Amino acid sequence: MRHGRWRFLLGALVPALVLHVVFVLSPYAQAFWLSLTDWTGVAGEAQFVGADNYVRLGGDSLFLDAVRNNAVLLIVVPLVTIAIGLFLASMLRTSSPRLGQGYRIVYFFPQLLSLVVIAVLWGFVYNPNTGLLNSGLRAVGLGGLAHSWLAEPAFALTAVMAVLIWSSVGFYVVLFSAAIEGIPRELFEAALLDGAGKWATFSRVTLPLVRETVQVAFVYLGIAALDAFAVVQVMTVGPGGPDGATEVIGLSLYRTAFTYGKFGYASAMGVALFFATLTLAVLALRSGRRERLELA
Repeated sequence: MRHGRWRFLLGALVPALVLHVVFVLSPYAQAFWLSLTDWTGVAGEAQFVGADNYVRLGGDSLFLDAVRNNAVLLIVVPLVTIAIGLFLASMLRTSSPRLGQGYRIVYFFPQLLSLVVIAVLWGFVYNPNTGLLNSGLRAVGLGGLAHSWLAEPAFALTAVMAVLIWSSVGFYVVLFSAAIEGIPRELFEAALLDGAGKWATFSRVTLPLVRETVQVAFVYLGIAALDAFAVVQVMTVGPGGPDGATEVIGLSLYRTAFTYGKFGYASAMGVALFFATLTLAVLALRSGRRERLELA
Protein backbone atom coordinates (compact mmCIF):
# COMPACT_ATOMS: atom_id res chain seq x y z
CA MET A 1 0.00 0.00 0.00
CA ARG A 2 2.87 2.36 0.83
CA HIS A 3 4.52 1.76 -2.56
CA GLY A 4 1.19 2.31 -4.29
CA ARG A 5 0.82 5.65 -2.53
CA TRP A 6 4.28 6.77 -3.64
CA ARG A 7 3.60 5.71 -7.21
CA PHE A 8 0.38 7.73 -7.15
CA LEU A 9 2.15 10.80 -5.77
CA LEU A 10 4.97 10.56 -8.28
CA GLY A 11 2.52 10.05 -11.12
CA ALA A 12 0.60 13.14 -10.06
CA LEU A 13 3.55 15.41 -9.28
CA VAL A 14 6.23 14.52 -11.84
CA PRO A 15 4.31 15.67 -14.96
CA ALA A 16 3.48 18.99 -13.28
CA LEU A 17 7.09 19.44 -12.15
CA VAL A 18 8.39 18.65 -15.64
CA LEU A 19 6.02 21.20 -17.18
CA HIS A 20 7.05 23.77 -14.57
CA VAL A 21 10.74 23.23 -15.27
CA VAL A 22 10.32 23.36 -19.07
CA PHE A 23 7.94 26.32 -19.32
CA VAL A 24 8.83 28.39 -16.21
CA LEU A 25 12.30 27.66 -14.82
CA SER A 26 13.96 27.03 -18.18
CA PRO A 27 13.01 30.45 -19.66
CA TYR A 28 14.28 32.13 -16.49
CA ALA A 29 17.59 30.25 -16.76
CA GLN A 30 17.89 31.20 -20.44
CA ALA A 31 17.24 34.86 -19.64
CA PHE A 32 19.92 34.83 -16.92
CA TRP A 33 22.38 33.24 -19.34
CA LEU A 34 21.59 35.65 -22.18
CA SER A 35 22.14 38.58 -19.84
CA LEU A 36 25.79 37.51 -19.67
CA THR A 37 26.21 37.52 -23.46
CA ASP A 38 26.12 39.96 -26.38
CA TRP A 39 23.44 38.04 -28.30
CA THR A 40 21.70 40.13 -30.97
CA GLY A 41 18.61 37.99 -31.33
CA VAL A 42 19.50 36.72 -34.81
CA ALA A 43 23.11 35.59 -34.54
CA GLY A 44 23.70 31.88 -34.30
CA GLU A 45 26.26 32.34 -31.53
CA ALA A 46 26.54 34.60 -28.53
CA GLN A 47 29.79 35.77 -26.99
CA PHE A 48 30.10 35.56 -23.23
CA VAL A 49 30.72 39.05 -21.80
CA GLY A 50 30.23 38.34 -18.11
CA ALA A 51 28.91 41.23 -16.05
CA ASP A 52 29.55 43.87 -18.75
CA ASN A 53 25.85 44.30 -19.46
CA TYR A 54 25.12 44.96 -15.80
CA VAL A 55 27.98 47.47 -15.61
CA ARG A 56 26.51 49.29 -18.62
CA LEU A 57 23.16 49.59 -16.85
CA GLY A 58 24.76 51.79 -14.19
CA GLY A 59 25.91 54.29 -16.83
CA ASP A 60 22.85 54.20 -19.07
CA SER A 61 21.08 57.53 -18.48
CA LEU A 62 17.86 56.43 -20.18
CA PHE A 63 17.70 53.26 -18.08
CA LEU A 64 18.33 55.30 -14.93
CA ASP A 65 15.45 57.59 -15.96
CA ALA A 66 13.31 54.47 -16.28
CA VAL A 67 14.36 53.29 -12.80
CA ARG A 68 13.51 56.71 -11.36
CA ASN A 69 10.09 56.75 -13.02
CA ASN A 70 9.35 53.21 -11.89
CA ALA A 71 10.32 54.19 -8.34
CA VAL A 72 7.84 57.08 -8.44
CA LEU A 73 5.15 54.76 -9.81
CA LEU A 74 5.96 52.18 -7.13
CA ILE A 75 5.38 54.75 -4.38
CA VAL A 76 2.42 56.68 -5.75
CA VAL A 77 0.25 54.12 -7.56
CA PRO A 78 -0.11 51.52 -4.75
CA LEU A 79 -0.55 54.10 -1.99
CA VAL A 80 -3.14 56.22 -3.81
CA THR A 81 -5.02 53.22 -5.19
CA ILE A 82 -5.20 51.49 -1.81
CA ALA A 83 -6.21 54.73 -0.06
CA ILE A 84 -9.05 55.39 -2.52
CA GLY A 85 -10.10 51.74 -2.51
CA LEU A 86 -10.27 51.59 1.29
CA PHE A 87 -12.14 54.89 1.48
CA LEU A 88 -14.78 53.86 -1.05
CA ALA A 89 -15.11 50.36 0.43
CA SER A 90 -15.64 51.87 3.89
CA MET A 91 -18.29 54.22 2.51
CA LEU A 92 -20.06 51.33 0.79
CA ARG A 93 -20.24 49.45 4.10
CA THR A 94 -22.57 52.09 5.48
CA SER A 95 -24.75 52.37 2.37
CA SER A 96 -27.83 50.30 1.57
CA PRO A 97 -27.06 46.81 0.15
CA ARG A 98 -28.71 47.51 -3.22
CA LEU A 99 -27.00 50.88 -3.65
CA GLY A 100 -23.66 49.42 -2.57
CA GLN A 101 -23.94 46.59 -5.09
CA GLY A 102 -24.67 49.07 -7.86
CA TYR A 103 -21.64 51.17 -6.95
CA ARG A 104 -19.41 48.08 -6.91
CA ILE A 105 -20.49 47.24 -10.45
CA VAL A 106 -19.75 50.79 -11.62
CA TYR A 107 -16.35 50.84 -9.91
CA PHE A 108 -15.46 47.43 -11.31
CA PHE A 109 -16.31 48.36 -14.90
CA PRO A 110 -12.73 49.36 -15.93
CA GLN A 111 -11.62 45.81 -15.10
CA LEU A 112 -13.67 44.59 -18.08
CA LEU A 113 -11.37 46.49 -20.44
CA SER A 114 -7.80 45.58 -21.30
CA LEU A 115 -5.04 48.04 -20.43
CA VAL A 116 -4.45 48.69 -24.13
CA VAL A 117 -8.08 49.74 -24.64
CA ILE A 118 -7.93 51.90 -21.51
CA ALA A 119 -4.74 53.56 -22.76
CA VAL A 120 -6.33 54.30 -26.14
CA LEU A 121 -9.44 55.79 -24.49
CA TRP A 122 -7.43 57.99 -22.17
CA GLY A 123 -5.22 59.04 -25.07
CA PHE A 124 -8.36 60.62 -26.55
CA VAL A 125 -9.26 62.15 -23.18
CA TYR A 126 -5.82 63.78 -22.93
CA ASN A 127 -5.82 65.06 -26.54
CA PRO A 128 -4.78 68.75 -26.22
CA ASN A 129 -7.19 70.01 -28.91
CA THR A 130 -10.30 67.83 -28.84
CA GLY A 131 -9.81 65.79 -25.67
CA LEU A 132 -12.52 65.58 -23.03
CA LEU A 133 -10.28 66.97 -20.27
CA ASN A 134 -9.20 70.18 -22.00
CA SER A 135 -12.62 70.67 -23.58
CA GLY A 136 -14.22 70.40 -20.14
CA LEU A 137 -11.78 72.92 -18.67
CA ARG A 138 -12.50 75.39 -21.47
CA ALA A 139 -16.25 74.85 -21.13
CA VAL A 140 -16.18 75.99 -17.48
CA GLY A 141 -13.88 78.94 -18.12
CA LEU A 142 -10.67 77.28 -16.97
CA GLY A 143 -8.97 77.17 -20.36
CA GLY A 144 -5.78 78.50 -18.77
CA LEU A 145 -5.38 75.14 -17.03
CA ALA A 146 -5.46 73.19 -20.31
CA HIS A 147 -2.20 71.52 -21.23
CA SER A 148 -0.69 69.02 -23.63
CA TRP A 149 -0.82 66.50 -20.82
CA LEU A 150 1.19 63.74 -22.48
CA ALA A 151 3.63 66.02 -24.31
CA GLU A 152 4.87 68.11 -21.38
CA PRO A 153 7.48 66.54 -19.08
CA ALA A 154 5.92 68.14 -16.00
CA PHE A 155 2.57 66.42 -16.53
CA ALA A 156 3.23 63.27 -18.58
CA LEU A 157 4.11 60.87 -15.75
CA THR A 158 1.28 62.20 -13.57
CA ALA A 159 -1.16 61.62 -16.43
CA VAL A 160 0.05 58.03 -16.79
CA MET A 161 -0.25 57.42 -13.04
CA ALA A 162 -3.80 58.76 -13.06
CA VAL A 163 -4.75 56.19 -15.71
CA LEU A 164 -3.12 53.33 -13.78
CA ILE A 165 -4.94 54.33 -10.60
CA TRP A 166 -8.29 54.77 -12.40
CA SER A 167 -7.99 51.37 -14.06
CA SER A 168 -7.10 49.56 -10.83
CA VAL A 169 -9.12 51.16 -8.07
CA GLY A 170 -12.42 49.43 -8.92
CA PHE A 171 -10.99 45.96 -8.42
CA TYR A 172 -9.59 46.90 -5.01
CA VAL A 173 -12.87 48.50 -3.96
CA VAL A 174 -14.53 45.12 -4.52
CA LEU A 175 -11.64 43.28 -2.83
CA PHE A 176 -11.62 45.52 0.23
CA SER A 177 -15.43 45.47 0.43
CA ALA A 178 -15.34 41.67 0.63
CA ALA A 179 -12.68 41.83 3.35
CA ILE A 180 -14.64 44.42 5.35
CA GLU A 181 -17.84 42.39 5.07
CA GLY A 182 -15.97 39.52 6.68
CA ILE A 183 -15.43 41.56 9.86
CA PRO A 184 -18.03 40.68 12.54
CA ARG A 185 -20.62 43.45 12.82
CA GLU A 186 -20.42 43.19 16.60
CA LEU A 187 -17.00 44.87 16.49
CA PHE A 188 -18.40 47.91 14.69
CA GLU A 189 -21.35 48.05 17.08
CA ALA A 190 -19.01 47.88 20.06
CA ALA A 191 -16.90 50.72 18.63
CA LEU A 192 -20.06 52.78 18.11
CA LEU A 193 -21.19 52.17 21.70
CA ASP A 194 -17.75 53.25 22.93
CA GLY A 195 -18.24 56.57 21.12
CA ALA A 196 -15.72 55.96 18.35
CA GLY A 197 -16.12 58.20 15.31
CA LYS A 198 -15.77 57.13 11.70
CA TRP A 199 -12.01 57.72 11.58
CA ALA A 200 -11.39 55.94 14.89
CA THR A 201 -13.53 53.00 13.77
CA PHE A 202 -11.64 52.79 10.50
CA SER A 203 -8.15 53.10 12.01
CA ARG A 204 -8.74 50.92 15.10
CA VAL A 205 -11.14 48.27 13.75
CA THR A 206 -11.32 48.13 9.96
CA LEU A 207 -7.71 48.70 8.94
CA PRO A 208 -6.06 46.21 11.36
CA LEU A 209 -8.50 43.47 10.34
CA VAL A 210 -7.99 43.94 6.58
CA ARG A 211 -4.22 44.45 6.85
CA GLU A 212 -3.38 41.17 5.11
CA THR A 213 -5.66 42.06 2.19
CA VAL A 214 -3.97 45.46 1.94
CA GLN A 215 -0.60 43.74 1.96
CA VAL A 216 -1.57 41.49 -0.96
CA ALA A 217 -2.97 44.51 -2.80
CA PHE A 218 0.32 46.37 -2.34
CA VAL A 219 2.28 43.48 -3.83
CA TYR A 220 0.03 43.25 -6.89
CA LEU A 221 -0.04 47.01 -7.42
CA GLY A 222 3.71 47.21 -6.94
CA ILE A 223 4.24 44.61 -9.67
CA ALA A 224 1.89 46.56 -11.97
CA ALA A 225 3.78 49.78 -11.22
CA LEU A 226 7.13 48.15 -11.97
CA ASP A 227 5.76 47.12 -15.36
CA ALA A 228 3.42 49.87 -16.71
CA PHE A 229 4.65 48.95 -20.20
CA ALA A 230 1.32 48.76 -22.03
CA VAL A 231 -0.01 52.13 -20.88
CA VAL A 232 3.25 53.96 -21.59
CA GLN A 233 3.72 52.26 -24.98
CA VAL A 234 0.26 53.21 -26.20
CA MET A 235 -0.32 56.62 -24.60
CA THR A 236 2.93 58.53 -24.62
CA VAL A 237 4.85 60.20 -27.42
CA GLY A 238 8.10 58.59 -28.39
CA PRO A 239 7.00 56.37 -26.59
CA GLY A 240 8.70 57.02 -23.28
CA GLY A 241 8.72 60.76 -23.86
CA PRO A 242 8.81 63.60 -23.66
CA ASP A 243 12.50 63.67 -22.74
CA GLY A 244 12.23 60.30 -21.02
CA ALA A 245 9.60 61.63 -18.59
CA THR A 246 7.54 58.42 -18.88
CA GLU A 247 10.33 55.95 -19.63
CA VAL A 248 9.91 52.70 -17.68
CA ILE A 249 12.10 49.62 -17.45
CA GLY A 250 9.73 47.41 -19.46
CA LEU A 251 9.72 49.91 -22.32
CA SER A 252 13.53 50.25 -22.29
CA LEU A 253 13.79 46.46 -22.36
CA TYR A 254 11.39 46.15 -25.30
CA ARG A 255 13.10 48.89 -27.34
CA THR A 256 16.61 47.60 -26.62
CA ALA A 257 15.68 44.08 -27.75
CA PHE A 258 13.32 44.58 -30.69
CA THR A 259 14.45 47.96 -32.04
CA TYR A 260 18.19 47.89 -31.44
CA GLY A 261 18.68 44.10 -31.53
CA LYS A 262 20.60 43.98 -28.23
CA PHE A 263 18.93 40.98 -26.67
CA GLY A 264 21.77 40.30 -24.24
CA TYR A 265 21.62 43.82 -22.84
CA ALA A 266 17.82 43.70 -22.76
CA SER A 267 17.99 40.42 -20.82
CA ALA A 268 20.15 42.17 -18.22
CA MET A 269 17.38 44.76 -17.85
CA GLY A 270 14.87 41.96 -17.48
CA VAL A 271 16.93 40.27 -14.77
CA ALA A 272 17.22 43.61 -12.93
CA LEU A 273 13.44 44.02 -13.13
CA PHE A 274 12.94 40.45 -11.93
CA PHE A 275 15.04 40.99 -8.82
CA ALA A 276 13.38 44.35 -8.13
CA THR A 277 9.97 42.68 -8.26
CA LEU A 278 11.15 39.75 -6.14
CA THR A 279 12.62 42.12 -3.55
CA LEU A 280 9.36 44.06 -3.37
CA ALA A 281 7.31 40.90 -2.80
CA VAL A 282 9.70 39.49 -0.18
CA LEU A 283 9.86 42.76 1.79
CA ALA A 284 6.08 43.18 1.74
CA LEU A 285 5.44 39.60 2.82
CA ARG A 286 8.13 39.65 5.52
CA SER A 287 6.80 42.90 6.95
CA GLY A 288 3.33 41.39 7.20
CA ARG A 289 4.71 38.26 8.85
CA ARG A 290 6.68 40.36 11.36
CA GLU A 291 3.56 42.32 12.29
CA ARG A 292 1.63 39.08 12.86
CA LEU A 293 4.40 37.74 15.09
CA GLU A 294 4.45 40.97 17.12
CA LEU A 295 0.67 40.78 17.58
CA ALA A 296 0.98 37.16 18.67
